[in-house]
Amino acid sequence: MSLLPQNQGADQMLNSLERQTDRRQKPHPADLQIVVITGMSGSGKSVALKALEDAAYYCVDNLPPELLASFVSLEQRHRQARVAIVMDVRSATSLPEVPAILDNLRAQGVNVKSLFFDATTDTLVRRFSETRRRHPLSRSNTGDQHLALVSAIELERELLSVLREQSHVLDTSVMRASQLQATVKALISAPASELTLVFQSFAFKRSIPMDADYVFDVRMLPNPYYEPELRALTGRDEPVAIFLRAQPETAEMFSHIRDFLERWLEPLARNHRGYVTVAIGCTGGQHRSVYLVERLAEHFGPKWVTLKRHRELKDL
Repeated sequence: MSLLPQNQGADQMLNSLERQTDRRQKPHPADLQIVVITGMSGSGKSVALKALEDAAYYCVDNLPPELLASFVSLEQRHRQARVAIVMDVRSATSLPEVPAILDNLRAQGVNVKSLFFDATTDTLVRRFSETRRRHPLSRSNTGDQHLALVSAIELERELLSVLREQSHVLDTSVMRASQLQATVKALISAPASELTLVFQSFAFKRSIPMDADYVFDVRMLPNPYYEPELRALTGRDEPVAIFLRAQPETAEMFSHIRDFLERWLEPLARNHRGYVTVAIGCTGGQHRSVYLVERLAEHFGPKWVTLKRHRELKDL
């Protein structure tokens, strides 16, 4: 769905809608939940928007940033409970206004979550090539198309850098659509007033997640892969857990990661961090990293809002 794709006449349309709205008292700002989706073209924003539609959010694609405050006010008068808004490089000239607008909405008590979708340049080039879509910042159909696409992607990164710094980043480079939808639904369900701790297992052979705040390498731990009876299992299976619990190095690694996080999560929360993503990596992302993510999530779950993702597992 594309609402108000062009700025021309948009103010008049909003004013007309406001005049048609009844004069009922505004609900409390905290009653309105807003998810702002930004990020790189081709990174999966449309997939995320579909997940939010399924979660009963009213979704708006390509809303000009200068209309955001007025639109939120209108939705409050309409008593709309949940709204998802996509803003991206198509509104490049007004994107610098977005952080201040979101800060102002939060100061008013509005529940705002900002998600930034990212992917590696190689991934984005491949996605655009496969779909034969044109990048929004492409300037010409002549010359070296690959070079032109890479240049457009790098320009987009530069234009969106401030938004990226102030949002929770999701690296969709190796995410399947079902994984992305599940991740988005989990993130929006977490309380906005509390720090959310995200533990993610991954395989180094498939790259380090771009959205990680902290990365821990556990490839030096004994590997269950070399035990024939454990090779097809994962770190969520009890035989693998038994094997890893028997290794002194595993317990030592767990305690070091646990102690580091216990020392610094409170200061991060006081610094108004909404999310902290901790990535645990091993060679294949199937045994050691999965086991440690499960244990860390179990340990921190009683105190913090905790989510877990296993990037390389097909069913998660």
